[in-house]
Amino acid sequence: MSTSKPGTDLRRLALSVLQPGFVGTEAPEWILRDIGNGLASVVIFSRNIESPDQLARLTAQLRAENPSLIVAIDEEAGDVTRIESATGSTRPGNLALGTVDDTELTESVAADLGRQLRGAGISLNFAPTVDVNSNPDNPIIGVRSFGADAKTVSRHAAAWIKGLQSAGVAACAKHFPGHGDVAVDSHHGLPSYDADLDRIAAQALPPFRAALDAGVRAVMSGHLLVPAYDLDLPATLSRRILDGLLRQELGFDGLIVTDAIEMGAVADRYGIDAAAVRAVAAGADAVCVGGESAEEATAQLLATALVDAVAAGELAEERLAEASERVRAFAEWSTELGRSAPAGAVDGAIGFVAARRAIRMTGSVAGSLPLAAPPHVVELVPATNLAIGKETPWGVAAPLSERLPGTTSVRIHPQELRTRAATLEASALTPASGRPLVVVVRDASRHPWMGGALTDLVTARPDAIVVEMGLPGATAPGAVHISTHGATTASGVAAAEVLAGTR
Repeated sequence: MSTSKPGTDLRRLALSVLQPGFVGTEAPEWILRDIGNGLASVVIFSRNIESPDQLARLTAQLRAENPSLIVAIDEEAGDVTRIESATGSTRPGNLALGTVDDTELTESVAADLGRQLRGAGISLNFAPTVDVNSNPDNPIIGVRSFGADAKTVSRHAAAWIKGLQSAGVAACAKHFPGHGDVAVDSHHGLPSYDADLDRIAAQALPPFRAALDAGVRAVMSGHLLVPAYDLDLPATLSRRILDGLLRQELGFDGLIVTDAIEMGAVADRYGIDAAAVRAVAAGADAVCVGGESAEEATAQLLATALVDAVAAGELAEERLAEASERVRAFAEWSTELGRSAPAGAVDGAIGFVAARRAIRMTGSVAGSLPLAAPPHVVELVPATNLAIGKETPWGVAAPLSERLPGTTSVRIHPQELRTRAATLEASALTPASGRPLVVVVRDASRHPWMGGALTDLVTARPDAIVVEMGLPGATAPGAVHISTHGATTASGVAAAEVLAGTR
């Protein structure tokens, strides 16, 4: 045996625990080379997708190098969508499904998504989000959660997982041990979940227990501090949480995947390479990277860091080998899952059915709807978090104009409201004179500028109809208040149908 063989084997182990993304609609040479050298997983993002046929060709190109390659995607089928990022999701997200509270519907929507993903060659989906959104000011979860009640989230987490996996695609419950009761976006900073052990057990852990009972074989860690378990280290880097809580207490023996390791919550504190080493040492089996850092150099940096950490005694080779073996076992299981699932056609209607059922209305509905004339639609546009593609369209004006020709609209961003009264008068109130006014908001209760503009508009036009496409707030302003519980294309169409009377 040559002296270089042990080092070669160690680098294969290091590559096998990485889950990198890449740029392009065809596989770059470095990805294909690394698959040959031991890389066992890749992650697909919206930048890699042009069409269903193109995506299927891409995944086939990747699997030509390794038939058991894990091809993952972050497709929540709600506001966070990759396969429909250019058009918006034709399925509503988790909050809409939790609001309907029909687990058979949730299972059907997830199975339909699974058939689409399986047809495109995807074997692992980083969904569902099983966080309980118990903090309404949470900037990162919101409508991505099935709700604010642990029992509701548990029911639908189990149904979603069963549905997706029945179609041959592995699910992944996230973000362990629960990202719902925080007030910081972990893309930018380190959130802290400051509950005690009893509250965590009652509030955050039940959906993960339900996910495990439903047969989930992958769990994604969250980049958040949980002082009740570890005062110093985020969950992704904490052995007390990944091994002590998830492995030992909850009995999970599947694949532990990190949230994107380049996110600010961990990378800004430890560096992306040190964070990856710490995560694997703590018990993570696969390191997801490449949402924002998709270069060959990043993957090589992390592989080298893992190899060097073993040489320096910072990472036990046995732990790296154990992680690699879990990846291999998961790849084998997920490949067989895809092979054994029955074939089925994708139902393009089920998402719209679900979105319609999620609509909730308050106010003088009978006297205000359907609209008597084409309205002026004002959409107040917030900045979205990094989990949501900037390119993903949302709103009500476009589908409503298709149903009510003559509809006009304006989109207003916060920077345009430096002179709020004048802007609203010119852009919203004057164009709506003598016509219905529809105001579309997204998480109005979380954005003071939006809440203020909404108050001004409803004060000037008490007959205004308000459509909330984010997390509904405590109050319901307007003559009629319509809540869609998500900003997907399906949700926008459902709201437009109500306004136009075409439902």
